[in-house]
Amino acid sequence: MEHDLQLRAAARAIYDACYPSEDWAPIGFDEAERYATVHYRQAVGAAQQARVVLASRGEQLTPPTLV
Repeated sequence: MEHDLQLRAAARAIYDACYPSEDWAPIGFDEAERYATVHYRQAVGAAQQARVVLASRGEQLTPPTLV
């Protein structure tokens, strides 16, 4: 996923939202990516599904802006 930075960012956001602490996932996103854990694969799958839904509506995945 190194070549698709938007998909990776979306997967990280989903991972962090779904697994916010060690109670939910024992390792952070970068390690989960390295070891292709089930948590990581679920976050990537969710990001891919979100991309399909948003693309069908003519939208793009972009990082949120900080206010």
